[in-house]
Amino acid sequence: MQTSEQILEIIKRKGPVIPVQISKEVGLNILMASAHLAELSSSKKVKVSHVKIGGTPLYYLPGQEPMLQRFSDNLHEKEKTAYNLLNQKKVLRDKDLEPLTRVALRNTKDYAIPLQVTHKGNSEIFWKWYLLENSQAEDYIRNLLSPQEEQEAKPQQEIKKLLSESEKDLEKAKSFQKEGQAVLEAKQQEEQKKPVKPKKQPASEFLNTITAYFNRNKISILSKEQIRSSEIDFIIQLPTPVGNLEYYCKAKDKQKINDGDLASAYIQGQSRKLPVLLVTNGELTKRAKEMLQKEFKGMGIKKL
Repeated sequence: MQTSEQILEIIKRKGPVIPVQISKEVGLNILMASAHLAELSSSKKVKVSHVKIGGTPLYYLPGQEPMLQRFSDNLHEKEKTAYNLLNQKKVLRDKDLEPLTRVALRNTKDYAIPLQVTHKGNSEIFWKWYLLENSQAEDYIRNLLSPQEEQEAKPQQEIKKLLSESEKDLEKAKSFQKEGQAVLEAKQQEEQKKPVKPKKQPASEFLNTITAYFNRNKISILSKEQIRSSEIDFIIQLPTPVGNLEYYCKAKDKQKINDGDLASAYIQGQSRKLPVLLVTNGELTKRAKEMLQKEFKGMGIKKL
């Protein structure tokens, strides 16, 4: 059984785990266990929690979300209070909450799902218990918006939008002011300040850039697999003074290459028993540079 399959079986049996547990069961050092988990997370086979055990996130399988409640005691005091309130009420109206509770909910990302609701032309945020179905949440929200409607015929549904906010929206909530400034206003101000990120080049253009680099350096492509629009795997042959050498090549169209990207390429190269070349148009993060020197020696990096 391959290491990744063995790790998936362990998580299936035990539920959410941290790298040290995988390290002990599989017989790997913690670094390699973390690298395998990072690869599984990158391929969407496992999820990563925001709640942490001693500073380390949990890794779990899709469908194991209810098990995260076992680890709620690791939340900070204010976050645990918000967690308990949301668990009890199931849906909370953001503007009815105290400022500290609002901030705590934004930090309780595993358990509190933000919903942006448009009602009678006004947009506001509600918080849903993470295991509650959206259809059930709509009933709670409707009752919070118009309690008297329970005694009347159901009006035409006025909840026009029910969407989870992105990770970036949650991060922007950190600018929330203590005096209770409206969250939506804060978000709009923050959005105006944010620089517009340059658009990624089309996948075909990135592939053309990689192919041109290979041609200039007389590198032969033995096989190619498009993983996603911004990621391509190659098996290539590089000419050397001692003859052609076969490499596993990971090409990534990404602005910042982190240690997880390096770990993923390193593990895939190991599984193929080939040296690794990572080709990218992005920059390595500080952590990635440190890991390259200490743990991933021998991996080639080419910045286009």
